[in-house]
Amino acid sequence: MEPSSEPVTPAVAPPESHPPAYTLAQLTLYILKLGSLGFGGPVALVGYMHRDLVERRGWISEADYKEGLTLAQLMPGPLAAQLAIYLGYVHYGVLGATLVGVAFVLPSFLMVLALGWAYVLYGGISWMQAVFYGVGACVIGIIAIGGYKLTRKTIGKSWLMWAIYLVSAAVTIRTETEYIAMFLGAGLLYWLVNRPPRAIIHPTASALALPFGATLSGIPTADNQTLLQIALFFTKAGAFVFGSGLAIVPFLRSGVVNEYHWLDDKQFLDAVAVAMITPGPVVITVAFIGFIVAGFAGATIAAVATFLPCYLLTIIPAPYFKKHGKQPGIVAFVDGVTAAAIGAIAGAVVVLGMRTLLDNGSPDWTKVAICAGTIALLARFKKLPEPLIVIAAAIIGLLLFTPQPR
Repeated sequence: MEPSSEPVTPAVAPPESHPPAYTLAQLTLYILKLGSLGFGGPVALVGYMHRDLVERRGWISEADYKEGLTLAQLMPGPLAAQLAIYLGYVHYGVLGATLVGVAFVLPSFLMVLALGWAYVLYGGISWMQAVFYGVGACVIGIIAIGGYKLTRKTIGKSWLMWAIYLVSAAVTIRTETEYIAMFLGAGLLYWLVNRPPRAIIHPTASALALPFGATLSGIPTADNQTLLQIALFFTKAGAFVFGSGLAIVPFLRSGVVNEYHWLDDKQFLDAVAVAMITPGPVVITVAFIGFIVAGFAGATIAAVATFLPCYLLTIIPAPYFKKHGKQPGIVAFVDGVTAAAIGAIAGAVVVLGMRTLLDNGSPDWTKVAICAGTIALLARFKKLPEPLIVIAAAIIGLLLFTPQPR
């Protein structure tokens, strides 16, 4: 399939005009395979795409890859999914972005549906409780080491970013809730301190804000109140959460556990664990949550509502990003939001850790040991696949756990 030589509008035209060295079917099949077998989280998935599509096959240029990665980092939503969507857009426009996006998410979505079905069917059986007894403690360790790495990589030496980070962490620990207003305020504060408004006023600002309005105004109505709540909440999660896949964890917990009471803390950690042991994006945990709350319809709505904003926030600003994406004011705003998001992750680790590792106020030393062992292994062996640790924790749970009624 060759891109058209006729003039087209920038909103739908691929950024590149030269003929691609691959077909759309080839790219879609590659992404489908990556979504089926790609373990290791967003950083690993991004690395696989560079290795396979840029270095080995030469389908994507280094410049296109870097632009896609920068856009994915600037926009809210799951990093790896947005990069995949952008790479589909490079030569095949909206059609390529759509097919690649579906291919990336579909395999893990189907796996999570199967696990959700088994969880609902056997959740009260002792072996299922035992598995998640070990896995829940392991997931706390994984999130903790992930939050530590994000902090080191992102916060840097800026006193203001550290201040935003610490305030966000403290608020999350104190309230056990995440506030979008705090994130946006952090972005505005960092923007105003580092790039005064006079330096960043530009006519393209409204164009870059367009995806937010387009995303939130396209939500379908539903007769079922729960399904409507699922659609609204997960659209908000997909549209406003910055950072890697882990960044969505504290936001989800705030709504799913505290606001709507759809799940308790143990069930929420089970949902995160399911995402950890399946390939593809960690954010697919939303489908598991949706399934627990409202079956197949809930899973589908939760997944679509979460990934649709990331899709729109990739294809709509793409033609403008080449010109204005590196504008210092935009980068400063995102830096502030990201610092607050990573602080919320740190706070969520403390909250979830206390709820998971303590039993009636006293430490559950088996869980503490599993969590500490997870942190030690990931710190010592940088390339150790996280699913292997999760499986090991599940086996430990099966061997040691004495089942109690949930």
